[in-house]
Amino acid sequence: MSTSPNPGSPSQPLASAAGSGSADLPALQPAHKLHHAQTTALVDVGRQFDRPVTTVNLPLTRASSVLFKTLADAEAEGTAAVAGERHRTTYATSGTPTTFALTDALAEIEGAGHACRAAIMPSGLAAISVPLLAYCKPGDHILMSDSVYGPARTFATTMLARYGVVTEFFDPHVGAGIAALLRPNTRIVYLESPGSYTFEIQDVPAICKVARAHGALTMIDNAWASPVFARPFDWGIDISLLPLTKYWGGHADLLMGAAVVREEHWLPLWQAIRQLGIAVGGDDAYLVLRGLRTADVRMRRHEATALAVARWLEGRPEVARVLHPGLPSHPQHALFKRDFLGSSGLFSFELKAATQAQIAALCEDRRHFKIGYSWGGFESLIMQAKIGSLRTVQPWTGGPLIRIHCGLEDAADLIADLQVL
Repeated sequence: MSTSPNPGSPSQPLASAAGSGSADLPALQPAHKLHHAQTTALVDVGRQFDRPVTTVNLPLTRASSVLFKTLADAEAEGTAAVAGERHRTTYATSGTPTTFALTDALAEIEGAGHACRAAIMPSGLAAISVPLLAYCKPGDHILMSDSVYGPARTFATTMLARYGVVTEFFDPHVGAGIAALLRPNTRIVYLESPGSYTFEIQDVPAICKVARAHGALTMIDNAWASPVFARPFDWGIDISLLPLTKYWGGHADLLMGAAVVREEHWLPLWQAIRQLGIAVGGDDAYLVLRGLRTADVRMRRHEATALAVARWLEGRPEVARVLHPGLPSHPQHALFKRDFLGSSGLFSFELKAATQAQIAALCEDRRHFKIGYSWGGFESLIMQAKIGSLRTVQPWTGGPLIRIHCGLEDAADLIADLQVL
């Protein structure tokens, strides 16, 4: 009696084992039997090119590992990377060609005319919190504008406070009067102009002059006007914080932030970034680089649309006032015209009186204005501003406050969308 081959044997064709009757299909090879050249090829193939190809956009680099020709090269590059030298890296956390391209672009645009360096971080809030950690130590004192971004305030009063850093909030209208608030241990004067939700314009040059004479660093959240309409380093700022999530990216599809600093302040920031393991991948960096190409035309469209909507709102009987620095009615309009090159799509308006049901009717079920916090994209947004817990020096005493962001839709369509007023 003959013995049939084992169906699992390599000598048995797969088709025969399955009973298909086809004897010309290849035998199924166990993984350990794969030819060693094929196994190695899975790692090696597709990593070499005969010649460089020039394209409009820089190639996107996705990487974790960085390779070196010699041990001496690796050691030298590591020493340079730790020292914060430009374009030096031992690991993708230190940078890749894509992230270097973005940081170079940010430093050149935001720091135009000044010797600056830029670092990118995974969110706008990270770009606020990491520099504060980098430059402060226990026992330091921070002066922070009362109208800053809420999460920046929270970070200062919680984590920084636990580390022994004292934060004092001041009237955003203080100007050169900041001199009376400075202490011997004041390390940072933290600004935001215009202010969050209430859009106060600060006399940033006057504050910077006083702070510099005192030896304190000045730091500003430059969310509203960037990347086209403000030049903080011309005002005397030391560190500019950028939420790249917003207008720099511009398409509501990424999270990222950056800190741009004067060259002399670079090393403490770079050391903090390395020690905290802060890094950004190439894909999101590439998206910000792409967004930059259209930033100028987008910002000018945001500006024109928002001013048209703001002027219309000023004429509405339900509106007590419109808080837009670009309007002549704004209390600091003269400061705005002196310091800024234009305005963005974000502003607020105060209602004379309204029930919560009326506010909900205004904000909900709009065709174009959607309810959302993270402004700065192509879309229009609307949000009720509840800032009671976000002010201590100047509590909000006005009527219901509504913040809107005018996107890239036609101004007439956005005005029609608010006709429920």
